[in-house]
Amino acid sequence: MSKPGRPGAAKGKKGAPKGSGGKNRQSLEGRGPTPKAEDRPYHKAYRSNMTPKAKVAPKQVKRGEFVAGRSGMGARAISGEVLSGRNSVSEALKAKIPATALFIAQGIDMDDRVRNAIAIATNRNIAVNEVTRQEVDRMTGGDSVHQGIALQVPPYDYKHPMELVDRALSQGQVPLLVALDGVTDPRNLGAIIRSVAAFGAQGVVLPQRRSVGVTAAAWRTSAGAAARVPVALASNLNQAIKEYKQRGLFVIGLDGGGEVSMPEFTLADQPILLVVGSEGKGLSRLVQENCDQVVSIPIGGATESLNAGIAASVALYQISTMRARLS
Repeated sequence: MSKPGRPGAAKGKKGAPKGSGGKNRQSLEGRGPTPKAEDRPYHKAYRSNMTPKAKVAPKQVKRGEFVAGRSGMGARAISGEVLSGRNSVSEALKAKIPATALFIAQGIDMDDRVRNAIAIATNRNIAVNEVTRQEVDRMTGGDSVHQGIALQVPPYDYKHPMELVDRALSQGQVPLLVALDGVTDPRNLGAIIRSVAAFGAQGVVLPQRRSVGVTAAAWRTSAGAAARVPVALASNLNQAIKEYKQRGLFVIGLDGGGEVSMPEFTLADQPILLVVGSEGKGLSRLVQENCDQVVSIPIGGATESLNAGIAASVALYQISTMRARLS
């Protein structure tokens, strides 16, 4: 017979009584720091970390062949710039741009450019990956003209503005450089780089602020010319213009309201820095004040103005033609 007492009271059993200090004490103790996301099996970072890497040792790849990389390689897995298009990728690899991975879409037509790209990547220890066309779409931001090939490259290696002059002089050339003032469309930059390569100029100068950079879109529009034409970055464009003047270059602004018409331009055989204004506002006030001459391109008909890429191309063609005539 049990002893009388308060219902629920301890009955004289040995050991700790029930309650917060009894057998459930461990459940109240701290569990330590929260594990990292990649260490938690239920977290997406854990699953991503467990996915095998895509890099393939080039010695395992025969010339002219490619191997499958990991599936699901999306744009978020790509660091740096991604070049696309067969000409851009092929030219970048030929120019020994420090690429880190080449991506080939499954089932594409293997023409000479693709085969050469794979061979060069293999010889240079660059990972070659076969992925789906949708994955290439994601890498290139939905670009429909990637032609099934993409190349991952580190950020562009800009030169110092004065290096462009030194490079031209070391090659025995009369400097002809192009500076962009507020150009923000990467397609215009790519077109200008292509024209610089076509008409014998030696480089492009970009301001560090309020300007487009050498992006994947600019690379593609340049059709590979960005692999051959050096691009410099100026922290202050007006200061760079003054330094170019000290080096003996004539600074020629290109603007629709210029006082000198391009056919009447007489300084073509001199060292030149050609400054191209933005698509909408043209040359900024300070840049225009620092120019030795402001030249316009005569146009007729209903067209009111030319975009930066076309204007630069016309001016470079005119200058190169005049130089050839005077030489």
